[in-house]
Amino acid sequence: MDHTTNQALATALLRRAESWHDADARAARLASGHTDDTIDAVRLADDYRLLAHDLARARALVPASRAREYLEHAYARAHATLYHGGFDLRSALLRVLAVEVPATIRWLAPYILWTTVIFVLSAWAGYALIHRYPDLIALFVSPSVIASVENGKLWTEGLLNIVPSAILSIQILTNNIVVNLVAYCLGFLFGLGTLYMLGLNGLMLGAVFAFAGEHGLAGRLFAFMVAHGCVELSVLCISAAAGAAVGEALIRPGAAGRREAFRAAAARTSAVLLAVVVLLIGAGLIEGYISPEPAVPLAAHVAIGLCYWCVMVLFLSGWPFRQMRRERRSAS
Repeated sequence: MDHTTNQALATALLRRAESWHDADARAARLASGHTDDTIDAVRLADDYRLLAHDLARARALVPASRAREYLEHAYARAHATLYHGGFDLRSALLRVLAVEVPATIRWLAPYILWTTVIFVLSAWAGYALIHRYPDLIALFVSPSVIASVENGKLWTEGLLNIVPSAILSIQILTNNIVVNLVAYCLGFLFGLGTLYMLGLNGLMLGAVFAFAGEHGLAGRLFAFMVAHGCVELSVLCISAAAGAAVGEALIRPGAAGRREAFRAAAARTSAVLLAVVVLLIGAGLIEGYISPEPAVPLAAHVAIGLCYWCVMVLFLSGWPFRQMRRERRSAS
């Protein structure tokens, strides 16, 4: 092949530079997680073949050129993206919180309604039971708690004098996460375990309030619980709702079969558990640092509880994370 032919082929090759730039830009977007466009993903394979073909020609025709160096870089990025994926933790988390969690919450709305109703009815039943038969409080709380209340003092008072706030928050957080995971996992027993967990916690809450009220401590117990309890009890109902949805999938699997229905329901509801854990971290910090603090007035406790509950609603709606995704895409 003579020099003139080589020069003509090299010139024709360099005219494809715009296609190289487009291919490299698509690979960069996919690798960084800045796009959810399926067209980009589909075209990546064609881009890879184009870059591989043109790189081979550039190595033969213009081996010492910047064009060859650029093609080496673009080909390497396309290869890495195509064969190793473009996982980006931040983008993946934003997608879960902005898209998957809100969609799952909307799907779980009927379950959340019913679990909330069951919890409220259980709390009312526990309150009525102890109000009518106070001696039965021993079924729900320990003798030390009973003795403390009978002496006119909540068992929560003086917690910060015994355990530092940091340690208390970790203990509370661990316990709350375990309770919520158990409420979810018990749904795998065809939903019956979730009903038991909701009923038990509702009965205990109502019973404790009735017993505290008998000794004039209901107001102080409310002041302790309201700051963290609004979110803590809400996410318990959400976890139970997710478990109940999995339980219903086992009871009524449909044409797909019980195994596939269980897999699909478990996969769909698992995103909610991430949101629950994040919200419980905040509730644990409030319960460890603010709820036991006697210097914080009741109005502040109520305001914190309501504000954090509103934060929970925004968090589960995904609105803040959708804004963050738009900003990332605009920046890219």
